[in-house]
Amino acid sequence: MLTLPNLLTLSRIFAVPLLVGFLWWPDWALGHAIAFVLYSLAGITDYFDGALARSSGRVSRLGVFLDPIADKLMIAAVILVLAAKGGLSGPYVGDLHALAGLVILLREIAVSGLREFLAGVQVSVPVSKLAKWKTTVQIVSLGALILAGALPDMEWIRLTGLVCLWAAAALTVVTGWDYLRIGLKHMD
Repeated sequence: MLTLPNLLTLSRIFAVPLLVGFLWWPDWALGHAIAFVLYSLAGITDYFDGALARSSGRVSRLGVFLDPIADKLMIAAVILVLAAKGGLSGPYVGDLHALAGLVILLREIAVSGLREFLAGVQVSVPVSKLAKWKTTVQIVSLGALILAGALPDMEWIRLTGLVCLWAAAALTVVTGWDYLRIGLKHMD
């Protein structure tokens, strides 16, 4: 059912190839500026699709299915492009900042698999408040890293993005462990 909340979620999915295209050339500041605007709009729709669905009483199975997929596709695509094009490199540890992105990607895959397993044994694991904060910090960190490509002379933006990326990676480990701990109770 194509309700407004579901259309907002789908818009995030359709925005992913555009984001990748605008981020592909690391020295194209205008492309990064356009990607930042697109990414920001996508982040805003992430809030509004759920809020609209809940407030109107139109939470749908399609929306529940697509929303986390849209989040993961956008986050994964941005991390991969930034890592491939040098956007996750910075002071102190150089390219090792990409490890924070890798931690985030590995957790997303593991938790998705765990949720699929738990659904098979009919156990639902609600998203925790800490996991919502993790998603928020991820969105902020990647937004800052995209913006850093648009404003390359403002190194503090890149540093902010990298610090937030590591914070998101730390939250990713904590929330991933929480999900795993719950999941282990339902495994033989």
